[in-house]
Amino acid sequence: MSSAEGPSIDPADVARFSAQAAEWWDARGPFAPLHRFNPARLDFIRRRALERFGRDPKAIRPFEGLTLIDVGCGGGLVAEPMRRMGFDVTALDASAENIGTARAHAEQVGLDIAYRNATVEQLAAEGAGPFDVVLTLEVVEHVVDPGEFLRTAAGLVKPGGLMIIATLNRTLKSLALGKVAAEYILRWVPAGTHDWSQFLKPEEVAGMLDGTGLSVEGPFGLAYDVLNDRWSEGDADINFMMVGLRD
Repeated sequence: MSSAEGPSIDPADVARFSAQAAEWWDARGPFAPLHRFNPARLDFIRRRALERFGRDPKAIRPFEGLTLIDVGCGGGLVAEPMRRMGFDVTALDASAENIGTARAHAEQVGLDIAYRNATVEQLAAEGAGPFDVVLTLEVVEHVVDPGEFLRTAAGLVKPGGLMIIATLNRTLKSLALGKVAAEYILRWVPAGTHDWSQFLKPEEVAGMLDGTGLSVEGPFGLAYDVLNDRWSEGDADINFMMVGLRD
């Protein structure tokens, strides 16, 4: 049984990801698209954090002394490189199976990451944080109440810190390519992974953060280059990121 509790949990989505938990680190398995996608989003996070905190881009571990929370961490595909960059990382997921996989992999590679089978609401209720960086990557489209979820996560951002949100845009292009093609034609992700009606427009994400004290920037798009089989910054019609800054 999962110890994660909170109104943001969608039991069907948690069960879907839990069923695939053992395959998170298989670069050719059901999470292969995330493995290809990861370098682009990691580069974005690193550049924004270097700028925000004035750290040395040539340093091996430029973020020593800073804290980061990865909300909806899955198997740890982002938490691990963030720890290697020097962040003190807390990572949580509503799926106990995901956390088990993430914790086991981190132990195998010698990384100390504080993994929790919990929700952001639980951490907020415990008075956890605040954190220098709050990440919610490809998770808001899977929760029941995205507005409340984002506002709760925003409350964990330390003064001077930043929040990065990554999700899918609700456009006809994302319906055709991010949903139909990705799930049923290219088979990049299992059928039913996404519900297009739960995708959010950038202005909706910005609106949900009104009143949180964060200055919101974006969208910053990530686009797939078919010829070179890689992701890079591009249009925001399908995948995009938003950045929230607290003074």
